[in-house]
Amino acid sequence: MKLKMIGIVALSVFALSACSQMQPGAQSAKTAATGSAAGEASQNANAGLQHCPAPLGTVAIVEDTEAPWYGLLTGQYQLGSTVPVLKLLVQQSNCFVIVDRGRALGTAMGERALNASGELRKTSKMHKGQMVAADYTISPSVTFSNRDAGGGAAGLLAFVPVVGGVLAGAAGTMKAQEASTMLTLVDNRSSVQLAAAEGSARNVDFGMLSGVFAGGLGGAGAAGGGAYARTAQGKVVVAAFTDSLNNLVGAVRQYRAQNVKGGLGNGGALVVN
Repeated sequence: MKLKMIGIVALSVFALSACSQMQPGAQSAKTAATGSAAGEASQNANAGLQHCPAPLGTVAIVEDTEAPWYGLLTGQYQLGSTVPVLKLLVQQSNCFVIVDRGRALGTAMGERALNASGELRKTSKMHKGQMVAADYTISPSVTFSNRDAGGGAAGLLAFVPVVGGVLAGAAGTMKAQEASTMLTLVDNRSSVQLAAAEGSARNVDFGMLSGVFAGGLGGAGAAGGGAYARTAQGKVVVAAFTDSLNNLVGAVRQYRAQNVKGGLGNGGALVVN
């Protein structure tokens, strides 16, 4: 009887594993950066994202891949570049027009090299003087990121009735993912920092450890939960960058240029005797 029950359970697990249900646009897979952008138009953008009535200039988004935070982000947390998600958020905000200074620029320069060699058609319109300058540069950084801030037993114990009289006992642990991010805005012509903004986010994740008890199994079956064990930190980093961008937009809306007596870079007011 015991072997028969084990066989039934094994077949059930196999049947479940053989089935899949693709869900395009699943809400559980989304981050704080949602929707799309095309020019000044956007669709399904985060309702909490700040918006500018008109762009303030062109901007390149460049991250320091040699910085310690980048190694932590891509190594320990196994997350990718922050640039793509920031491009989406910035374009949706309509505060800046984005110019690419990443790998796409290399492709653009490759096309120009083909044109210069005579390989492209004469009607390709790949002429000099067409590229747009970046007025500003936005540089992102993750100043603090903790996979398990204050983690510990959550004190959860639930017994959920299942078909056939089987009870699932779930004891859980609570983990809080936190991230603090920074965005700096620099004027490319003068190299003067114009604005800087911090952002933060926190997410509480309940990881469940379930034990399945059935008369024929004698408590031998167990299953692990916690669906966001690998993605929760990524989501909280995106949420923190959304907060950073909102704070940056608020700052540039109230921007007032700093004036130094005698002009910028001409010695300053702190005189050395």
